[in-house]
Order: sequence, then structure tokens, then C-alpha cells
Amino acid sequence: MLNKSEVDAVKMTRWIQKHLNNITLATGFLIAGGFILKWLQQTAVSSVFLIIASVIAATPIIMRAWAALRLKTIGIELLVSIAVVGAFVIGEYDESAIVTFLFLFGAYLENKTLAKTRQSIKSLTEMAPTTANVVSEDGTVVSTDVDLVDKGDIVLVKTGDQIPVDGVITDGTAYVNEASVTGEARLVAKGMSDTVFAGTMVDNGSIFMEATKVGDDTTFAKIIELVEEAQDVKSPAEKFIDRFATYYTPAVLVIALLVWVGFRDFRLAITVLVLGCPGALVIGAPVSNVAGIGNGAKHGVLIKGGDVINTFSHVDTLVFDKTGTLTQGKTAVSKVITYGDATVALAAATALEKNSTHPLGQALVSYAQTQGWSEQAKISDVDVIKGQGIKAHVDDEILVVGNQLLMATSHIMIDADQQDDINALQAAGNSIILIAMNQQLIALVGVTDIIRPDVATSLQALKATGVKRTIMLTGDNTVTAQAIGQQAGIDEVHAEMLPADKAAFVKGLQETGAIVAFVGDGINDSPSLATADIGIAMGSGTDVAVDTSDVVLMQSSFPELVHAYGLAKKTVGNTRMNIVIAVGTVALLLFGLLAGVIYMASGMFVHEASILVVILNAMRLLSYHPKVQLSVKKAHVLDLNQGHHTNVSVH
Repeated sequence: MLNKSEVDAVKMTRWIQKHLNNITLATGFLIAGGFILKWLQQTAVSSVFLIIASVIAATPIIMRAWAALRLKTIGIELLVSIAVVGAFVIGEYDESAIVTFLFLFGAYLENKTLAKTRQSIKSLTEMAPTTANVVSEDGTVVSTDVDLVDKGDIVLVKTGDQIPVDGVITDGTAYVNEASVTGEARLVAKGMSDTVFAGTMVDNGSIFMEATKVGDDTTFAKIIELVEEAQDVKSPAEKFIDRFATYYTPAVLVIALLVWVGFRDFRLAITVLVLGCPGALVIGAPVSNVAGIGNGAKHGVLIKGGDVINTFSHVDTLVFDKTGTLTQGKTAVSKVITYGDATVALAAATALEKNSTHPLGQALVSYAQTQGWSEQAKISDVDVIKGQGIKAHVDDEILVVGNQLLMATSHIMIDADQQDDINALQAAGNSIILIAMNQQLIALVGVTDIIRPDVATSLQALKATGVKRTIMLTGDNTVTAQAIGQQAGIDEVHAEMLPADKAAFVKGLQETGAIVAFVGDGINDSPSLATADIGIAMGSGTDVAVDTSDVVLMQSSFPELVHAYGLAKKTVGNTRMNIVIAVGTVALLLFGLLAGVIYMASGMFVHEASILVVILNAMRLLSYHPKVQLSVKKAHVLDLNQGHHTNVSVH
């Protein structure tokens, strides 16, 4: 329980903090008046103006210094406070007034410019939806606080409205602006069964949607949370500066004391205190990281902190998953080959794949809907085998759906004619789903995939920026994986790998000294994302992949990857530049002090100017964009004559 004096002190602190800008302005006017009076030979009145200015401006500085001391922290404010008291002792009221004014004015400029660097992040929180039009059981629409919306609620969203929660469209069509999530200000057509995200805007149309994620679980809420948390994660440069400042400030106090004792020059000692303030050094690294993270958020790239930026900037090896990463995962069945009556097996395989999120399985389900396949048999004992496929009992028979490895481990023979069919499908650019019933291969399903636009040009840009080695790890067939890698411009391709094999491969790269970033999108990629020095998730991927990763590409595009890598390098370079500016300024001031050309007021002006310079330097990051221009190509299906696809259904 606070006593009365402590309560009064808290109230005073809050009042001063609230009116700090007014205090700074009043101090400026008093100083101007004091110097005008001094010019008019009104020395006594001028001193009164300057004393009042010093007292007014020094009060908040001294209060901050005292608060820091109570927490056993020695900060810049303590140096300035001692310097001001010392200036009073020697009667240099103009010096004390100018020093305190410049300190407050520098803090004002710092807050203003920092606010600008955080604007892109702040704008995210301001876009967060607050209400939702929930359809009640009797059909009426009620405007409800977004925090009260539950999973399963039906929500109506009209033209011009924000989508309040993540969900799936149950009725209607609309064009949706997804810039708040993807960073790309373009309209996306949405219809029945399409997924929509909280924070996006319905530009034209009207939809009914079922809420699937609400509150803090929505994609938009996670974006805000990740960006806000990222600002608090410090880079190695910031951690070093924190440790440096801890010892530097007491060191300046000791040096000033030694100067006073050794030279018997109190003014010189006070000046050392003022000019030794490491303001630009302390602010230089954090403002660069905030600006870099803000730029990324504005362009659909979420970077989880300064430490991630620093590590990412040193990455020399990029490792990619294939399906859903190098390719879009938009697959379609191109051919079905059966051996005997496969009706039951195909229908049962489709039923099994309905629970799979893998693109190959979804392609089979979509194709089955056009064929009218229906499954009447009883399915039981479903066994999902990672990296291979699914086994299950259909009535009294065993159904196996997956890749050739699963067929081999299940002791299912593939004869020469069937192998020729598999080879022909692969040569035509297909991934293969193999379906067997009762130890007999009964059907082959060929599935084509779509490579992402700008993959090859983006990888060239990444190599021009600093990446030395690109590798693709996939569970797919070696021949078709090599073809995909060749078209994408990948240096190395390693195929027929299980998720654990991929993580072990990444670990092996690290043991050779490589700094590795892994780019993936699925649950199976999570071990590799966590193992790599930097995990990069496609925003269209699973929640597990996004949560495990260090960088999220919200639009799932390769130009975003180029932007993220270049931004990391620019941010680290900007941080180093700020450190050089800060250290150089202190060295220049001390040299000028010893040479007799720098004094307290002029030195403080240069000191505060250096803080503004490092902030303005960091703000350049807000407008960063890669110099390499990537051509925007339409997504295309690979040439069927090039055999650029795989033969594995990974679940």
C-alpha cells in the first residue's frame, strides 16, 4: 500500500508525462526569451528565464533518473541530471537550459520517428474487426461483438464489410480484398466451400460463412500477435548493446570523476558526462529491427524478431519441400489405369482420402465427385503411414493406398507391364497414387501438379543476393523430382525421403557449417522447419508449420521469399551502420572536446542530432523493396512431355 507522499509522486509523474511536449515547448520559449534579454543587456532577467527553463526541463529527466536508480539501473538520464546540477553549481545556466531542452526535444523527435516506423504494425491492429452479423436460429441477423462469436456460428458479410472471423463460405459469392493477410492488394473470387480470413474485406458481393476460427485463433489475430512479439525479440546486436550500456554508463561516471580529480576542471568533467551519453548507440539497433519487421508486415512477410533477422541474413543454404512449396499443390487427376474391376477399391480409396489434406489425395476426391463414385462398404482399422500412404480394411479385404515404397513394404508385387504403366505416367509428368486390394495392384491414378510462378527467377535473385546452395528434399520419385529441380533451377535434388530423413539431412548440412533455411508448408515439414536455423512457412500451409517457423510468407509466393531475404540483409547492414554512426559520434565529440572546439551545448546538439540521424537512417528500411524485378507469370501446368512430377502420396 502506497503512502500519501508516494501517491502524490505517482500523480506528479503521470502529469509530467502527459504534458511533456508542453514542457519541452515552454522550455524552448523561455530559452529564446532568455537569450533575447541577454542580447538586450538584461543579464539578471535573462538568468532568471534560463534558470526557470533549466528547472522545468530538468524535472522530468531527474525523476526518470531517480526511478531508474530505484531499480538499480544507471541510465542516460542520470548522466544528464548530474551534468545539469554541475552546470548550476558553476553558474552556467544557459548551458544547463540548452542541455535539458535538447534532451527533451531529442526524446520528442525519437518518439515521433519511432511512431512512424511502427505505423505499418499499428495499422494492422486498427484493421482488426470488432463486430459480426450473426445469423440466429430463427433466421434473424444480430450485430454481435466479435469476441462473442463461437465456432459453428453462421455469419453474414455484405459488400464493404470486414470478415470478422476465419471461416468457410456456406452460401453466396464475393470478391474479397485479402491485403491485410497476404500483403497483396488484389481481389480474390470466393464461393461455396472457400476459406475466408478475419480482417479481409468484401469488396463486392454477399456471403454467409460458418465460423471455424474465432478470437485469438484467427489467422489475422495470429499475424498481429506474431508481429507484436517479434518487436520484443532482440537481435545479437541489441543484446550486445544492452550489455555494453550496462558497463558503459558507470564507466563514463568514473572517467568524469577522474577528469575532475586529475585536471581540477569541474566544467570539463561535466562536459564529459554530457557528451558521453550513448543515446544513438542504445536506440540504433532496436529502431532498425522495428523498421525491418514493419516493412515485412506491410509486404506480407512475418519475421519473428530481431534474432531471426540476424540469423536469416547469414543463411547460405536454402532447402525446399516440393509439394505445396515449389509447386502450388493445385493438383488434378489426369489418368486412371485399372487392372480388373476396381470400382470398390477406387471408391474406398476416395473415402479414405477425404480425411487427408495432401494435394494428391484431394485431387482424387475432386475427381471422384465428377465420376459419381460412392462407397458402400464398411471401412475399418485405418492406419496412416507417414511418407507412404494409408492402409485399411474394406469389409474383409485389405486396401492399400500410397506410393511404391508402401507397395514394397506391404509385399505387393508390381509386374513388368504395370511398371511400364507407372514409368509412362511419370514420363508424362504425373505423380502416382497406387491402389491395391488383397495384395494385388488394382489401379494407378496419375495426378499433375502446378509449379509456382517465378520460382526459377526468384532462385536466381536469391543467389545474386547471397544464397550459395539450393536443395530440394522430397518423398517423390527420383526421376520426376530431378526434372522438377531442373526446371526450377535447384542445385541438388534428394528424393524418396521420409519426414525424419529430411530433418536428419538438414541437421547434417548444419554439421558441415552451413547456415540452413528450410522452406515448407505442411505438418510433415514441421520437424525440418524446427531443425533448420531458419524455418520459412508458406502462409497457405498448416497452422503447425506456421507456428513452428521463424518466417511466414503470407501470400505463399517466391517473390516474398526474395523480399524477406533481402530485407534481412538490409536490416542487419542498417543496424551496423547505426552502430558506426553512434560510436563515431562519441569519438568525434571526445576528440573535439580535447581539441577545445566542442563545448557542452554544441556537443549536446551534435549528440541529439546523432540520435535523429540513426532513426532517419533506420526509416529508410520502411521503403525497402528488392532491386531485382521478377516477372509475374501465370501459373501453368508442367509440360506433359517433360516428366516433371512425382509418384508419392505423403500423408
